[in-house]
Amino acid sequence: MEDGRLLEWTALALGKKIQAHEVSVTEAVEQTLERISAVEDTVHAYVTVDGERAMKRAEQVQKQIDDGTLRGPLAGVPMAVKDNLCTKDLLTTCSSRILENFVPTYSAQAVENLEAAGAIILGKTNMDEFAMGSTTETSYFGPTRNPWNPEYVPGGSSGGSCAAVAAKECFFALGSDTGGSIRQPSSFCGVTGIKPTYGTVSRYGLIAYGSSLDQIGPIARDVSDCAAVLEILASYDKKDSTSMMRADTDFTSALVDDVRGMKIGIPRDYFGEGLDEQVREAVMDAAEVLREKGAVVEEFDLSLVEYAIPAYYTIASAEASSNLSRFDGVKYGYRAKDYDGLHQMYKRSRSEGFGAEVKRRIMLGSFVLSSGYYDAYYLKALRTKALIKQAFDRAFEKYDVILGPAAPTTAPKLGESLADPLKMYLGDIYTISANLAGIPGMTVPCGLDDKGLPIGVQLLGNCFQEKTIIRAAYSYECSRAKLAMPGNVQQAMTGNAQQAMTRNAQQALNGDGQLTSNRDGKAVESR
Repeated sequence: MEDGRLLEWTALALGKKIQAHEVSVTEAVEQTLERISAVEDTVHAYVTVDGERAMKRAEQVQKQIDDGTLRGPLAGVPMAVKDNLCTKDLLTTCSSRILENFVPTYSAQAVENLEAAGAIILGKTNMDEFAMGSTTETSYFGPTRNPWNPEYVPGGSSGGSCAAVAAKECFFALGSDTGGSIRQPSSFCGVTGIKPTYGTVSRYGLIAYGSSLDQIGPIARDVSDCAAVLEILASYDKKDSTSMMRADTDFTSALVDDVRGMKIGIPRDYFGEGLDEQVREAVMDAAEVLREKGAVVEEFDLSLVEYAIPAYYTIASAEASSNLSRFDGVKYGYRAKDYDGLHQMYKRSRSEGFGAEVKRRIMLGSFVLSSGYYDAYYLKALRTKALIKQAFDRAFEKYDVILGPAAPTTAPKLGESLADPLKMYLGDIYTISANLAGIPGMTVPCGLDDKGLPIGVQLLGNCFQEKTIIRAAYSYECSRAKLAMPGNVQQAMTGNAQQAMTRNAQQALNGDGQLTSNRDGKAVESR
């Protein structure tokens, strides 16, 4: 096979080739590891890459495919996992100093489902620390860069997963979405991502940020790949009290190019001040494509949009302050070296172990839960959350799908958002309502701005109606020209990085140990 051609395929296309014995699993893994080594110095999508483990797993999966044990569509396909999902015997850090050496003794249920289907885990992707951020710049291990232009952010908090898919460093990846953390970076990186209905995918093994908001979902190159991965992920899990037992998880059956009669609503509230004109035009063009294919497209007033951000950050920060209290330097994770007594150990371990954004949200959450402020802030936010859910319920009485932007702008430059945290929070305005209401949402690429950066259109559906948004997204995807994926990240790399491709690829495959990324984003061998 011509070197590198394999990397152009979608996950389903590769899986089909593997089942037909036209490509071996080891060949797929080798070429993907070579790609990682070639571009990681620039992109820094991964925190940990374990080439030796992946190659051993590839040999096992190949045997199971050969003897007919594994016949699934994604068997043998290389993938990546966001670093807040536990992976047995593989470093899981949440991109935080406080967990920099944490190796779980079990895997998240979502990870187990994919491994049972024969997927090959290459490593763990970079993220905003504990999923708190919208740019993947708050990571203790350094920022991830957008493969379309390394001067720009990939979005967040699942920026590493989205960048890895966009840069062809894996065929699909897992992300988590608390307030848009799959959909917004998918928009910035020109890939497809879906946040399913709350409870569809087990949260067991997900290191929680906001427990009532978090949901695991797939990130892939197209709608078909996302549907196939979600079909494997969706399962009832008695270990997760929020897990839902569903019968309608054959999501690939919704891959039908037909939206005739489908009613699509466009919230006027989403197209006001703050929305970039190029984003608005691209999203409205996507709506027009669906209209031309037979969908009924109307504008309507959603209401309560301006209350979504304060309600979300109040609830999420409150839950974060509770969830992160377990990281105290006692049981596992980072412990300060110099302290006098137990309480000082707590304070110093947490002060040194957490980054600035995590501390900010812990303090905000502790404040809104404190005596005298609980009723004024937290309970009011919960009531607002209920009102937002009611607003969506009313909208879905009339519409099958709600269409709008995934973000108000394309990707900002590195450093711009961190200088103004409030601006970063406001960037979540179009995505957080779906988490507050527990409904599914999906982002599909719909164009490029004048800087050559991707724009994504977001499709929202009613609870348990993933098939509806998948059908709409697939129908749109069938009609648009696919974005030229930035597979040639080498154009953005230095000449030295290109020359190091062969050398780094050999390092990734020599079996000497893990490859990890240090805080400067350089590939280094783990000892």
